[in-house]
Amino acid sequence: MRSQRGWFLLFLLVEVVVALFATFGGADFDPLTGLLVLAAAGGWTFVTIRAQREQENELVRVRQIAELAQQAVVRPLPPRLGGVSLAVHTRSANDQSLVGGDLHDALAAPSGVRVIVGDAKGKGMEAAHLSAVVLAAFRRHAAAAPDLVTLAGALDAELFPHLGEEDFVTVLLAEFAPGEVRLVNCGHPAPLRIGHRLEALEPPEPSPPLGLGPDPRMRRAGLGLSQRLLLYTDGLSEARDADGVEFPLDQHVRHALAAPGLDHALPNLLDLLDEHAGDLRDDLTLVLAQPVPVPDPAERVPGPAPGDLGVTVLPADSGNERP
Repeated sequence: MRSQRGWFLLFLLVEVVVALFATFGGADFDPLTGLLVLAAAGGWTFVTIRAQREQENELVRVRQIAELAQQAVVRPLPPRLGGVSLAVHTRSANDQSLVGGDLHDALAAPSGVRVIVGDAKGKGMEAAHLSAVVLAAFRRHAAAAPDLVTLAGALDAELFPHLGEEDFVTVLLAEFAPGEVRLVNCGHPAPLRIGHRLEALEPPEPSPPLGLGPDPRMRRAGLGLSQRLLLYTDGLSEARDADGVEFPLDQHVRHALAAPGLDHALPNLLDLLDEHAGDLRDDLTLVLAQPVPVPDPAERVPGPAPGDLGVTVLPADSGNERP
């Protein structure tokens, strides 16, 4: 719209110039010449505006195709998968972002529900390509891999041929089993366990991201029915306010994420983030998970609601770490 307004003003300027020549050009000024100049300027302006409009329409079509492609790659998660209730939020750093490098997915494996959250280096199509490669590999190997360390190795092997010299993808893998969560972290922000307190579940030893020789070790941590786990990208932990202070992962975050119902908890967290940082400067992905009881099919008795935090089954700070 702004470009069309500019061309219209240019056309008016040409008309003014022609009128001035007609007024002050004296006897030597030919009115027919003025009309020809005016007609040529009008025709040129019309053709230019039409070409500009076609370019803008083509850009809209490209954006729509890119958004559909991104939705096909990063598919939405169900609200419940096996014995885990899930809530997800994703958003780009700005309205002009078509695609990004954040990734997430989940599927049910024989050993439990497996979730991946990751972040490819960079932005735009190159980062989106790397995230698509990792997601495709996750969907091929996640159900059959015997453990998360083996799965991380399979993801790294499939990603390697697609990497440039300085490319990499940070990845967090989680496997939810009754009473615990198993974690493998390849250079990604540590997930947060939300219970009576907020705790970052750091890996036993740091590991480089995929593409930089990852060598992760698995961590096992208790996760009861009254607890939740937040997996996220660095769009949360590295969000800064006007003074450059990073978003604090403190008790305010714990209180926000303890809201009844996962679908209320994430909006509470986003309100805190917006209050602290305002406009995002990076992509953001949040996956909030909570174990839910799986009823015996023979009994067919529904379990408690996923968002009910009133029953403490396994406190976060009760020493429930497993070796």
